[in-house]
Amino acid sequence: MPRIFWSCMRIDKYLKVSRIIKRRTVANEACDAARVTVNGRAVKASYEVKEGDVISVTFGARTLKVRVLSVKETVGKQNAAGLYEVVEE
Repeated sequence: MPRIFWSCMRIDKYLKVSRIIKRRTVANEACDAARVTVNGRAVKASYEVKEGDVISVTFGARTLKVRVLSVKETVGKQNAAGLYEVVEE
């Protein structure tokens, strides 16, 4: 029977791997403070991100909205922006 691998990852780790937020602990704190939403709903750090999700992150007065294109465990610094597309800034 073939194994099916779902491409999903915790949102705090995704924010770090994609370099939207520099450190995972900061991403975790942002989720706890309800500054991170997925598809319009506030989520906890344990939320499993999937391709196609729309993530909004509030940095003070600025909000960044991105669509998840790919979920990868590791990615080089130069390829990190390829994991998502900016919908609204």
